[in-house]
Amino acid sequence: MPETVFSKILRGELPCHKVYEDDHVLAFLDVFPLARGHTLVIPREPAVTLDQLSDESAAAIGRALPRLARAVMKASGATAYNVLQNNGALAHQAVLHVHFHIIPRLGDDGLGIGWKAGKLDGEEGAALARAIAGAL
Repeated sequence: MPETVFSKILRGELPCHKVYEDDHVLAFLDVFPLARGHTLVIPREPAVTLDQLSDESAAAIGRALPRLARAVMKASGATAYNVLQNNGALAHQAVLHVHFHIIPRLGDDGLGIGWKAGKLDGEEGAALARAIAGAL
């Protein structure tokens, strides 16, 4: 696991504006927010990508995310939000530690998403679904 800014925050070497913590999860305000209330949610377990995370840590994040999203919306006054999570350089992951962004939407703020949708072929979709299910 590479040394990251999140490693230093978890060890208390760097300060953060903490909003939540438990035995498995830490949440704090992003210091480069896209919107007021932009919050980062990280596991205490060191893992670069989501697929490397233990079931226990993943479940803990899953329990915390809805509560944190409600709190961010209430505190920021937002009526909508994005939950964003990137895995690997091709997916725009900048900090090599699993993290989720809760980004309140307060109008025309800093998050833009381009979505170049394709079309799933029936036979190809069936084969791909079988391959993914088989990998489980």
